[in-house]
Amino acid sequence: MSTNDGRTPQDTEVTLDASSLRGLAHPLRVKFLDLLRTEGPATVTRLADRTGVSSASASYHVRQLAQYGFVEEQARSGGGRERWWKAVHRTTRVRPADLVGSDEVGALADTYLRGVTALYAEQTQRAIDELPQLPAEWRAASTTSDFELRLSADQLKSLVEEIFRTVERYRAEGGRTADGAGETAPVTLQIQAFPRPGTLTGSEPHEPE
Repeated sequence: MSTNDGRTPQDTEVTLDASSLRGLAHPLRVKFLDLLRTEGPATVTRLADRTGVSSASASYHVRQLAQYGFVEEQARSGGGRERWWKAVHRTTRVRPADLVGSDEVGALADTYLRGVTALYAEQTQRAIDELPQLPAEWRAASTTSDFELRLSADQLKSLVEEIFRTVERYRAEGGRTADGAGETAPVTLQIQAFPRPGTLTGSEPHEPE
C-alpha cells in the first residue's frame, strides 16, 4: 500500500492541528481510520458493514477523511466499479498543547479524544471477550494493568517519551524474533497517562449515572 509519494502507511505519521482536527472530530471517522490502518484498504460498503451504519453515512464520512488527507483512493487492477480506500498514515500524533484555542477547537478536540477513548474501550472489551479462546502463552503475555504514581509534569513527560522510545524499538524490529521465540501476531498497546481527575482542578470526580 503506497501513498502518492511512494511511502507506505507503515512509514508515516500525521500530527493533528486545529485545521486537520476537523477531519477526525467524529467517532465514526476515528473508527473508519483505525479499520483502514489495521485491516487494510476497504470499500465504503465494507466499512458500513463492519460498523453497522448505512452506506450513505459511511460514504459521507469517508469523503470527509479524504478531504482532510487521512485517506485516499486505492488504485486497483482489473477494473470494477467499487472504489477502495486506504489510510495515508500509519499513526496519528496529538499534542494537547496544540489543541488549546477557540471554543470551537476545544469542542473538536473533545469530540476527537472521546471518540478515541471509546474505540480503546471497545477494543479492550473485545480482547476480554476473546481471552478464553487464546493460547495459554498469549493469555500469560497480555495485561490490563494500571499504576498510581506521584510525578511532576516533567517526570510524566519523560516517562511517556521513554515508553514511546521502547515502542519504536520493538516496531523497528518488525516482528522479527530469535529462533524458537514463537510466532508473532499484531498487538495493540494502549497508553493513557494523565493527572488523576480532580487533583489539579479541584473538581470532584464525575460519578457515572
